[in-house]
Amino acid sequence: MLLAAFKPGSVRLADLQARLRKRFAEIFPDSEFSFETGDIVGQIMNFGSPTPVEVTVSGPDLAANRGFAEKVRAEMNQVRFLRDLQYGQPLDYPTVDIDIDREMAGQLGVTVDQAGRSLVAATSSSRWIAPNYWADPRSGIAYQVQVEVPQSKVASIEDVQSIPIMSDPGGPGMPEGLRSHPLIGDVAHVAYGTAVGEYDRINGQRMVTLTANVVGEDLGRAAQQLDAALRGAGTPPRGVTVTVRGQIAPMRQTLANLGVGLALAVVVIFLLLSANFQSLRLSFVVISTIPAVLCGVIVALLASGSTLNVQSFMGAIMAIGVAVANAILLVTFAEERRVRGLSSAAAALEGARTRMRPVLMTSMAMIAGMIPMALALGTGAEESAPLGRAVIGGLLFATISTLAILPSVFSIVQERASVRSTSLDPDDPKGAYSAPPPRESNNSNPERL
Repeated sequence: MLLAAFKPGSVRLADLQARLRKRFAEIFPDSEFSFETGDIVGQIMNFGSPTPVEVTVSGPDLAANRGFAEKVRAEMNQVRFLRDLQYGQPLDYPTVDIDIDREMAGQLGVTVDQAGRSLVAATSSSRWIAPNYWADPRSGIAYQVQVEVPQSKVASIEDVQSIPIMSDPGGPGMPEGLRSHPLIGDVAHVAYGTAVGEYDRINGQRMVTLTANVVGEDLGRAAQQLDAALRGAGTPPRGVTVTVRGQIAPMRQTLANLGVGLALAVVVIFLLLSANFQSLRLSFVVISTIPAVLCGVIVALLASGSTLNVQSFMGAIMAIGVAVANAILLVTFAEERRVRGLSSAAAALEGARTRMRPVLMTSMAMIAGMIPMALALGTGAEESAPLGRAVIGGLLFATISTLAILPSVFSIVQERASVRSTSLDPDDPKGAYSAPPPRESNNSNPERL
């Protein structure tokens, strides 16, 4: 693994990775490479996965897991957003297979244990079969003494075949006429092979993982393509489970929780407004600005090239809060005018006219405060930029909706509404509000209401 840190602004990381992938494929055609995140934030967000995308195929039978993982890999290769697709475990690790012929070993007076100990001592160290310690008489410090064969002396199958088999002192003697120390090649067949280099388990079951990076697309759309690829791989064998890990699983969980939180916030606002106005109609009028906020958020994110993420969700919730506050201000004033005798249309226009300045001041102040964040000025500011862009887009649309559309909604909803309100005083059966009696007028002395 090689970790590299670049100076800010010196290189565009995506372009550099694309060039390195092409160059590595030319120089090392039989090797696989992967670019993994080096910062602590990215590693934490991957939740233990080396890359943002990880697909786990687990089950009791490793052969069945690998067979279905091959189908999944073939389908994932068709997803054009994925790069560095490879297995997370070395499933075909190169090995040297040594098959001891017990009959030949018996004829030469060699046991399998002796052959194994000779192989371990020659290819690794004598410390694994015969630990030997020497204590320095002056300092009393114990040192481990071991014998090793230089790696350069064991670099091929022929070198392994030439390893002598050391017999135990006092062990069975060698047949007369044979050399005292037969070689590995005399009692075993040596050949190249492969083996699983690492076994990973989840809940006690072996698993095969596929890892990949996402290039040129946001993680949400790549997740949709990945789901289509998994469906294309077919039904897993019995006992085999396919799980998507990495950043996709927590991203979906987070967005789902934020969506539920946003819906609950709208419901709570509606219930609180119903208790405040003592009218479901007025509550509906206030929250009718929320669709405009959501449309503004979507337009702002699309125009700026941002994605729907945790930051933009938070910005949408903030924009909804400010938009609802402005709507409450206008609706409260308009309802007071309507109760005093104006028609619903006239009361709505009066409310919009008199509350225009406070609504504009509140929205413009919020938008002005979010402009530096939306411009992503400074190192790391790009992470929080979607929040500012979502707030700006949502408030722009909400302000226009509050001043231009909300009065019409109020006029339509409250056109036939009563001017009497349910009183909280049980001794007042007539209600807390009542319209003043109309003032009579005649043609000789007209009086304007």
